[in-house]
Amino acid sequence: MRLFAAIYPPAVAVADLTARIKGLRVASARHARLADPADLHLTLAFLGEVPDDRLTDVEYALASAARTARSPLLRLAGGGCFGQGRSTVLWVDVRGEVEALDALALSIRDGLGEAGLPCDDKPFRAHLTIARPGDRVPEADIRSDLHTLHDYAGPQWSATELRLIRSHPGRTPRHTRVAAWPLAGGRRGVKKGPLLYRRR
Repeated sequence: MRLFAAIYPPAVAVADLTARIKGLRVASARHARLADPADLHLTLAFLGEVPDDRLTDVEYALASAARTARSPLLRLAGGGCFGQGRSTVLWVDVRGEVEALDALALSIRDGLGEAGLPCDDKPFRAHLTIARPGDRVPEADIRSDLHTLHDYAGPQWSATELRLIRSHPGRTPRHTRVAAWPLAGGRRGVKKGPLLYRRR
């Protein structure tokens, strides 16, 4: 199964960002491959293909990382672009207590590594992908959208949950929530907990 660990913004943050995305040029471009609002997320670790019999080890590594993680205050704001030509990706920046996300991502990757599990070793950069226009959108439109995103600042929110997600690639990619854990290590009055729920 193809897995990744992520944090999902709350509905209020997604709704605010979606309203801004509708005003971007990529939103009206054909084949721009906009992200589904329901799938907007911050990837902390991408595992790729993992054998079914290692799922328990993955869950243990993520649960251990979440147990001591802070629940950071974040905001989606600004934006940028990765790649060029066919690999162009448009994203929104994450601001606020980002150092807590950095620490969580490192903890997850360390735990996976100690368990001998696969994990993408690219440097972590907190961001939320909103479109994959590739070379199907003129560069001038991309630059215009980046200018529009520069002044964007969404509502503040608290990241309270780490999720393990299964990715189903194909013509219509979809994501399935496998398990989730609370992030309670840095907030008083929030109890730490084990696995919240799990879907197979």
